[in-house]
Amino acid sequence: MTSEPLRIAVADDSVLLREGLVRLFAEAGFNTVASCGDAVELIAFLESVPADRRPRALVLDVRMPPTFRDEGVLAAIEIRRRWPEIGILLLSQYVESVYAQELLAAGASGLGYLLKDRVASLEDIRSAVIRVAEGGTVLDPEVVGALFSRHRDPLATLTPREREVLELMAEGLTNRAISERLMIGQGAVEKNVTAIFGKLGLEDSGSDHRRVLAVLSWLRA
Repeated sequence: MTSEPLRIAVADDSVLLREGLVRLFAEAGFNTVASCGDAVELIAFLESVPADRRPRALVLDVRMPPTFRDEGVLAAIEIRRRWPEIGILLLSQYVESVYAQELLAAGASGLGYLLKDRVASLEDIRSAVIRVAEGGTVLDPEVVGALFSRHRDPLATLTPREREVLELMAEGLTNRAISERLMIGQGAVEKNVTAIFGKLGLEDSGSDHRRVLAVLSWLRA
């Protein structure tokens, strides 16, 4: 017996982008159960569909009608309050750290924030949707960098290598993945992680996902 395809919903005011995403997700093996032009339409859909047929993940534009400012962020916050089991992946044309920080304040579990350029890669967007659907966290490196820039003073104590490791931790990478990305030994990564948590006054829970949440909690402070 084969498992049911991952159910997702898409909300973006651009018809071309929505259709492109639906086709992309179909190629990735997902089942797009709703394609909406704005946040109001998306929330109305979630209210109308039975609980066992709701999407497991949503892909939202940050800026949608009527003001094209933060409708996607506000919708994401409302959806997380009412349906916390649904993963949310926000897409943006630009790095908007204020909106990202506003959303992270509601909790980072099952949350992603990527630049729209990432949609060009099927594997990147596919893995991001799966991760948020499973309760993970996905942040674009440029978004992470913008969040870090809001905390320059505390980060000044970190070495350049520790900053690199911290950025990759916030992206959700494990020590092994960081080791491969930076082409350094895993033992060296572990030493940097220990130093980072010590300098920033964070507790290393030993769980890759929970340590990302710890970093994000510090960034939200």
